[in-house]
Amino acid sequence: MIPELGSFSLILALCLSVLLGTLPIIGAHTNNQIWMNLARPLAAGIFVFLGISISILAYAFVTDDFSVSFVALHSNTLLPMRYKLTAVWGGHEGSFLLWTFMLAGWMLAVGIYSKSMPLEFVSRVLGVLGILIFSYILFMLATSNPFDRIVPLPPADGADLNSALQDFGFIIHPPTLYMGYVGFSVVFAFAIAALLSGRMDAAWARWSRPWANVSWAILTIGIALGSWWAYYELGWGGWWAWDPVENPPLITWLFGTALIHSLAVTEKRGVFKSWTVLLAILAFSGSLLGTFITRSGLLTSVHAFASDPSRGFFILGILGIAIGGSLLLYALRAPLMKADFGFDLTSRELFLLANNVILVVSAASVFLGTLFPMVYQAITDDLISIGPPYFNTIFVPLMMLLFVFIGIGPMSRWKRTSISYLVAQLSKVLAASIGLGILLPLIVLMEFSLAATVTMILASWILLTIGKDISSKIANKRSLAAGFKSLSLSYYGMQLAHFGIALMLVGASLTSYFSVERGVLLSPGESVDLGAYNFTLEGSSRIEGPNYVGEEAEITVMRDGDMVTDLHPERRIYVATGTPSTEMAIDAGFLRDLFVTLGEQKPDGAWSMTIYVKPFIRWIWLGAIFMAFGGTLAAGDKRYRRLRARQLEKAKRSAILSASGELQAAS
Repeated sequence: MIPELGSFSLILALCLSVLLGTLPIIGAHTNNQIWMNLARPLAAGIFVFLGISISILAYAFVTDDFSVSFVALHSNTLLPMRYKLTAVWGGHEGSFLLWTFMLAGWMLAVGIYSKSMPLEFVSRVLGVLGILIFSYILFMLATSNPFDRIVPLPPADGADLNSALQDFGFIIHPPTLYMGYVGFSVVFAFAIAALLSGRMDAAWARWSRPWANVSWAILTIGIALGSWWAYYELGWGGWWAWDPVENPPLITWLFGTALIHSLAVTEKRGVFKSWTVLLAILAFSGSLLGTFITRSGLLTSVHAFASDPSRGFFILGILGIAIGGSLLLYALRAPLMKADFGFDLTSRELFLLANNVILVVSAASVFLGTLFPMVYQAITDDLISIGPPYFNTIFVPLMMLLFVFIGIGPMSRWKRTSISYLVAQLSKVLAASIGLGILLPLIVLMEFSLAATVTMILASWILLTIGKDISSKIANKRSLAAGFKSLSLSYYGMQLAHFGIALMLVGASLTSYFSVERGVLLSPGESVDLGAYNFTLEGSSRIEGPNYVGEEAEITVMRDGDMVTDLHPERRIYVATGTPSTEMAIDAGFLRDLFVTLGEQKPDGAWSMTIYVKPFIRWIWLGAIFMAFGGTLAAGDKRYRRLRARQLEKAKRSAILSASGELQAAS
């Protein structure tokens, strides 16, 4: 009976989404205050009923209710409790329910934090989100109901959760990634509301910026968590494989990065209006593309969800209507979006436009490389593979060009910047960057690589331009403290994000070009040298977990005769399914990782294994943390709070004046 309550809650949420997707939008068009005021309560109601649904699904997992088909397919009585709870998003139906619930959460947040915006605009925003969530709930009820029963005889036990998903990374990565994905639906709704109202000025850009920044920051963390999880769980020793399921978040992130920069220009200078709206649509399209790829049955991956073709067609229909409709509306309204001001060829506006173009071209290259094999197979029924060589050849040079503009952009001025000023500001920085880029790899790693040197020059360029820009802005202040205080949170957020990019660039280049690995076969007592380290296999022992059995090897690591660490990689067999799994052993450090993957045990007791020494790999994820923190910091800029307070006060005064006028007219 309880699972049926979950389905009933979905139906109630569907009914409320019908009302939210129609009445507030009609009310905004006809100036019906009552219908517009329904938007916030309806959004809250949808959030409540979807919250009830996902709670009931979690309860079914906790109580081992294997009469629910989704629970039977993705859980087992031996599964630890933490994975029973997180198995809610371990398959297609539950993960889509989580996705929809998160969209409801974003809707509720819009309703709460939009009190200073015009009611007409908020009604349109929530109405657009209501249409989206209606299509998602309808999709679940029609093709992917997580509460479907197994009748008449449910199994005594479940099939178990995918062994690769029984890990801490699975607990935090999908929810974070979904939260970032869905956040761009809010920015999309702001853009569509602006198109519907015809109000595409600096105000809507200012309203959209905090939501875009927060969504971008969360998506940044989500992608970084996916990279980190794949690194230590899948055992191949890398941090990015250009997986066709992981590429769509990157596409969305690239569009989102272009969007947050374009919003800044639209707000400050009143230009790029149509371009900014188009980027909002493209960022949202990227999130829908990721949904289609993982749920259409086109791919088989640890990240993808096996599904029947009807689901793919349904999602393709949602994608076509949402994107096609928004692009049609954009085409009709784009002629109305004219810039308020102009700018010269050497200005911050132009450098930011170049930044945007590079990001969009990069996203398009990833999109082409991801979708082309699928389209080719659908047309010819032959398989074709596009791997890292294509992506690295196209994507890496574009990013290098982008890093050059990252240094120039903040140093330039709005409207017009003289060439002589830029040369004076950047010539010494460029020389220092070249010197540091050549020397640092030699000093730190005692090795030379041309590719690593070039990327280190770019990283030094970004870091030094950050320092130069900050010093220039605080140079004429009465004190150092006053200078730092005069800079806004959005400025600090921008520079922190750029600092994170430099850290990520250092980590990516040094670990890509200076990592070493070796596949070996060791018997107990034997050792092997790799880099500056000596790895010795001491032996192995049998282990038992809550739902698995296996073998654990003990490996001691020495350097220059001194003990560094013990590593304990594992080979597991999960009892419920008999699935083998490997648990890597990693000694993580700020400057390097020691990484061992255990292979098969030979009849004579020897173990095959792969050993890695990976310098600076943690800097990749450290950089992502700085980037996300920078985006969040920018969203909290007090200018937005002051603006909301002023707008709220203005709205109150207008209401009082209107009421006074009505009283005078009545008297």
